[in-house]
Amino acid sequence: MVDQKIRVRKYDGRTQVFNREKIEVAILKAAEAIGEEIPKATIKRISAEVEEMVEKLDKKTVKSEEISKFVEDKLMNSSYKNIARCYIEYRHKQDLVREVNTTDKSILELLDGRNEYWNRENSNKNARLVTTQRDYIAGITATDLTRRYFLDKDIVNAHDEGIIHFHDADYFLPGAGRNNCCLVNLEDMLQNGTVINNVKIEKPHKFSTACTIATQIITAVSSSQYGGVTVSLTHLAPFVRDSYNRFYKEYLKRGLPKEQAKEFAELDTKREVKDGVQTFNYQVNSMSSTNGQAPFISVGMDISETKEYKKELAMIIEEFLKQRIEGMKNEQGIWITMAFPKLLYVLCEENITEDAPYWYLTELSAKCTAKRMVPDYISAKKMREYKINKFNKGDVYPCMGCRSFLTPDRIKGNPSKALNYKENEGKYYGRFNSGVVTLSLPDIALSSKGDFKKFWELFEERTELCHKALQARLDSIKNISPDIAPILWKHGAFARLTSEDSVEPLLKGGYSTISLGFAGLYECVKYMTGHSHTDEAEGEKFGLEIMQALNDKCAQWKKEEDVDYSVYGTPIESTTYKFAKCLKKRFGDDVFTKIDGKDRDYITNSYHTWVEEEIDPFEKLRIESKFQKLSPGGAISYVETANLQNNIEAVLEVIKFIYDNIMYAELNTKSDYCQVCGYDHEIEIIEDGKGNLIYKCPNCGNTDHSKMNIARRVCGYISTTMPNNGRMDEFRNRYVHLDNHEAK
Repeated sequence: MVDQKIRVRKYDGRTQVFNREKIEVAILKAAEAIGEEIPKATIKRISAEVEEMVEKLDKKTVKSEEISKFVEDKLMNSSYKNIARCYIEYRHKQDLVREVNTTDKSILELLDGRNEYWNRENSNKNARLVTTQRDYIAGITATDLTRRYFLDKDIVNAHDEGIIHFHDADYFLPGAGRNNCCLVNLEDMLQNGTVINNVKIEKPHKFSTACTIATQIITAVSSSQYGGVTVSLTHLAPFVRDSYNRFYKEYLKRGLPKEQAKEFAELDTKREVKDGVQTFNYQVNSMSSTNGQAPFISVGMDISETKEYKKELAMIIEEFLKQRIEGMKNEQGIWITMAFPKLLYVLCEENITEDAPYWYLTELSAKCTAKRMVPDYISAKKMREYKINKFNKGDVYPCMGCRSFLTPDRIKGNPSKALNYKENEGKYYGRFNSGVVTLSLPDIALSSKGDFKKFWELFEERTELCHKALQARLDSIKNISPDIAPILWKHGAFARLTSEDSVEPLLKGGYSTISLGFAGLYECVKYMTGHSHTDEAEGEKFGLEIMQALNDKCAQWKKEEDVDYSVYGTPIESTTYKFAKCLKKRFGDDVFTKIDGKDRDYITNSYHTWVEEEIDPFEKLRIESKFQKLSPGGAISYVETANLQNNIEAVLEVIKFIYDNIMYAELNTKSDYCQVCGYDHEIEIIEDGKGNLIYKCPNCGNTDHSKMNIARRVCGYISTTMPNNGRMDEFRNRYVHLDNHEAK
């Protein structure tokens, strides 16, 4: 028997005398929890053996977790492995319950206002605002519950170690499950009416009203999910004609001749389009969702999406571009770059050549991109090659939010009960993504120590862990009632279900997607082969092999479950820093130096070229297009540029190249303003002497971020707040691909 002087130190610091009966009770509870029997004699034998192991430690005080590990090992080495697993889960939950209350600590640090993590956690959230703090406080509490009660230990541990990243745990709780991002079925909601906050909203009869209702829908949808929202301007186009007809009839009623009535009606319609677009822009930038920020909104601009309302759609697109070029005023009344809405301009046969009827819109979009970083560009040509629907037809549709793309339509019938459902056409609006879990590819490579056999063993193990985490995501949503978010499930954004309907059919059959994210392909390939994945030789071959393997896993899971798992090039806005810190902790502070000789605090996004690689912009897009094709769940490539406002021809050349070579890409420039001195060129990134990277005006030396307006492309969306050190490090190291230097 263990010396009665030996004490056990509990998780809260208290100690008590060792008592092996507590071990026996815990094993018995684990067995009962899964309905398995284990003889009492076996339990007593295990507890006695553990007691002997404790005695051999020759310590006066033994940690509780040491004893738990002895019990786990004994059970795992017996024929009662299922009981062992249950015991491990039981101990895990008890460990978390007994931990020091990290929730209180996190909330207090947030409210203190001086914690760098919270102040720079999200690239578009201001943690000093009460609306944001309220969302964060709810998120901290939800994350705590998620970790302790709703996610298995192996998922939590892998997330903490940076092996995977379980995104948006603060919006996970089962029963309150939210989806990620979506394509809103705005056409159905405007044409057939909707309900917001129990108020019936009927079909509008003019463009300005339609714009106002659209922004209300966007805010309501944003408050009911946690990711980006996309609407199509095509769905607003019919209301431009309604406005024109109202004006025309009014002038005829006043006795004006038809030609004069037509002329005046057209002028009034143009004014209404201008006012309606202005209302849209003001609303989405001034309204706040329950997530504590302006809605993450993208708008699709596809002139080929309609035949009947092409003229009206062109008017809307033109006005959106003109107003975006102008910008929005800051507190001082200076025109600056705004983050939202993100503009998605579709390149097609009708706007890609100088003799095309809507080439003037493409020229305008190029000017807008050069000044305000948007729009981003979707190639209809490449998309039709990649997105083949069940009718064997290539489809074109916008991404959800910044980059998440739906799988091609394979839906049977109309499970969403949409009122605008059309037979024999691809269905995209009203569909959504259920969430993302991201795999750190560099960690697999480093854990394998360069052994390719071990690499693929770890790849299999960790992708299946991601699969398990993604299934938890689906489980958190499948049993919710449509009443939990009526705007989504009952009133048209996603569906027209009743309170008694199940949302589960919309998680299967290709209606929605769920994403296997990946990050750090460059570092992974570089470590394993000694080459970049952009070398078009050994490195590229291995990189494409990894991408294909990710797709094969998604195809396997899809076949087994009828769920559209899809490979996704994760933006890792703040996670880039987390992954880098975890790699340094697990493999040494010099881990990046070992990979390529360059220390840093970030890993490379998705399949992107290493940010410091000196590469021609056209070569970059051409090479990355091979990897983007294998990231069908979403990805975006970029070209970093200097100020090109005086070289729109260069922008147009890149746009044309995008159309012919890659499905989705953007051009990144800088758009800054110092409120202290009025400097409006690029503001520098410097070290502040305390280990932080901050912005500094090179003209007056201002380092107060609250007195600057800075717009930087994080990865997809534009950031107007100061991101974490890792992302700032990545910003300052980006090679400018399009400048006045010679390409190497």
